[in-house]
Amino acid sequence: MEGTGGYLALVVVGVAITVAVGQILLRTGQPFLEDVFQNTETSHSINRLLVVLFHLLTLGVLGMISVIDIDSITGVQQIVFKIGAVLLIVGIAYGVSMLVLLRIRERRRQQKVSADIDRSIAEQRRGVGRFRRGANTDGEGRTPADQPED
Repeated sequence: MEGTGGYLALVVVGVAITVAVGQILLRTGQPFLEDVFQNTETSHSINRLLVVLFHLLTLGVLGMISVIDIDSITGVQQIVFKIGAVLLIVGIAYGVSMLVLLRIRERRRQQKVSADIDRSIAEQRRGVGRFRRGANTDGEGRTPADQPED
């Protein structure tokens, strides 16, 4: 890179992008995490931890990329290339974490549906619910309460 000016430009732009995206993630990630974890306190804590992780990873990658010198390109091209590399790496890491959270959410939804089905089956076996075993019904399947009054 061409001197300290180019290095500082990369660091300033990289830090600004990191902070801006981190704030967006903090604000917009909360509803998604509440859906995943079904608990406001837990989702708030995890949201903060994920944003800190995002900042650490991004700034770490930015620091490593900022000291690499690419001989084939110079000046502004090198700064743009390095910022692009940082964004690409952070985007991949963010995508992987979203896939993990989506799997967690899907697994929790499947567990809830399974629990609901198990509960319905247990209620039907106990005779609780719409169809009761041994209920006093007429020939048409109506209970005395369902029969029309004369």
